[in-house]
Amino acid sequence: MKLYNDRNAPNPRRVRIFIAEKGLQIPTIDIDVMKEEHRTEAFTAINPLQKVPVLQLDDGTAIAETVAICRYLEETHPDPVLMGKGTIDRAKVEMWQRHVEFHLLYPVAHCLRHLHPRLAVLEKPQVAEWGEANRDKALDAVRWLDRELATRAFIAGDDFTIADITALCAVDFARFARIDIPEEVTQFKRWYTDVSSRASAAA
Repeated sequence: MKLYNDRNAPNPRRVRIFIAEKGLQIPTIDIDVMKEEHRTEAFTAINPLQKVPVLQLDDGTAIAETVAICRYLEETHPDPVLMGKGTIDRAKVEMWQRHVEFHLLYPVAHCLRHLHPRLAVLEKPQVAEWGEANRDKALDAVRWLDRELATRAFIAGDDFTIADITALCAVDFARFARIDIPEEVTQFKRWYTDVSSRASAAA
């Protein structure tokens, strides 16, 4: 089993953190997206959509998409639980994971990809107005999550889950997009301090 990875992209990092939380050792093969290594014939044969991350199993099966990879690892290595305990909890974790993905991670990514000159090679065309609009969307999500986190320790409840991993990667990625987290979101900052201090955050 091996993970096709880009050290600078948020989605591969989400998988790396998930792997670290599980205590697994999975070798990685680095694909430099900025050098367009994801568009080579060899990598396209593994994932025709030319995206990372991809988890390739020992039998050659290639699993693309971040959450699909995490789902496979959750099923094959169930402890610690990162995607919910029981039917209702699993549904809640999935809900919050999608909330964070759509309302925080994606706006951060759109802001960066449409405003950073170096990323013009990946985002054609860049639309500056769309990038700026998504800056506001990301900050709205931060303020909303701040209110939610006043009632619980983590994004989806009392336990650290994949939803926290996604949000952590979004916040760290926001620095590159020059999205500054407001001072007044004290609950959000408390949560960020907690999750970023976990050993897995260094993955």
